[in-house]
Formats: sequence, C-alpha cells, structure tokens
Amino acid sequence: MHTVIVGYGRVGRRTARILREEGHGVTIVDSDASRTDRATDAGFTAVTGSGDDEHVLVDAGIETADAVGAFTPDLNVNFSACMIGDHHDCRTVLRIDEDYRAELYERYAENVDDVVYPERLGAAGAKTALLGGNFNVVTELAADLQLRVVEVEAGSPAIGRRLTELDLPTEVRVYAHGSDDEALTIPLPGIELAAGDELAVITDDASVESLRTQFSAA
Repeated sequence: MHTVIVGYGRVGRRTARILREEGHGVTIVDSDASRTDRATDAGFTAVTGSGDDEHVLVDAGIETADAVGAFTPDLNVNFSACMIGDHHDCRTVLRIDEDYRAELYERYAENVDDVVYPERLGAAGAKTALLGGNFNVVTELAADLQLRVVEVEAGSPAIGRRLTELDLPTEVRVYAHGSDDEALTIPLPGIELAAGDELAVITDDASVESLRTQFSAA
C-alpha cells in the first residue's frame, strides 16, 4: 500500500514512520522546505508544496496512491487535499486539530473516509484510519504501547474459543469484552467469543500482526 502524507509535523512524521515500519510506501508533502529536507534525510520521498495544490499532489504520486492522510494544522488545506485524493480514488483521512468540535466533525465526516483527532488518538490511530482496519486505536499509552478495541470478525479462528484458550503473545492483555452491542465489561475467562464481539486489549507494536491473525477472518 502507498500513502501520501500531507504535513510532516509531529503527527505526519510519526504516522509515516509507523507505516514504513509495517512495510508500506510513503511520500511526504509539506509546504516547508526544511521539513521536506528532514523527511528526505529520514529516507522518505518528499515533495515541497502546498497540500491543496493538485499539481503538487500529482508530483507526489496521488494518481496511483492508495490513500492520502492530510495532517497539517490547517483544516482548509487538509480538506482540499482529501477532496483531491477522493478525485483520484484514494482513501481519505482528515485531521481535525485541537479545536475539535462536534459540528466540525459532522461537517466534514460525510465527505471523507475517516476523521482523526490526533491530539486524542495519536499517530497510531491515524495510521489505522489510513489502512481502513478494524483495529481501532483508542490511545497510545507509550511510544510502543497502545490500547486498542478489536472486533472478532466473522470467520475468525477465535470464534467459539474461550479467552483462556486464545494463543495471544505474552505482551497482550485483554481488559474488557463486549457482545451484541453491549458496553465493554470486565471479561470472564469462560466467555466464548462470537462474531461481532469486541475486546479492549493493551498491546505493543510488535504484537499487532498476531492480533490481526487471531481476530480477522481466516
């Protein structure tokens, strides 16, 4: 998967790093030449220019990219970048800044694939939104530790198994369970998992793929 990241600030930089560590291609776009220089020094392909300029995004490969993440502090630039990405059939993820308000979310959410509030979700949440996965990152607890809510997909090998029977890495801890749209509660060891169940887990970055194997459709 290849992603165009608009904005190489704190959120864009960390999101790009996580995507690359998981084997995805990333191109950076930023209007600040010093930032694109840093991106290049970090080993990324980078284009200097505004994210609301289609010519700049074309130079960054938007025409063949799978997703565009617009993570600048400027909401107008972010929205324009997402609309250009949508025109080129990209998955679009829009950042809303620290002035998050419900009306902002409602205004933009219907026009993009996902809206993220990185000050609350962190870069891992932005990465998950770009990939369109079912592993919702609630928060980053540390540099490599995350609290996630995972869904047991239909066809998952975990269906019909008790929590104590799951072959989870030792670094993974299950802290809550919910089923049939019920609120998450303290899990009981004898609970048998069913499709659609949700689990709140704390995991390190290295165990994410194991979780995906456990709970995604076989």
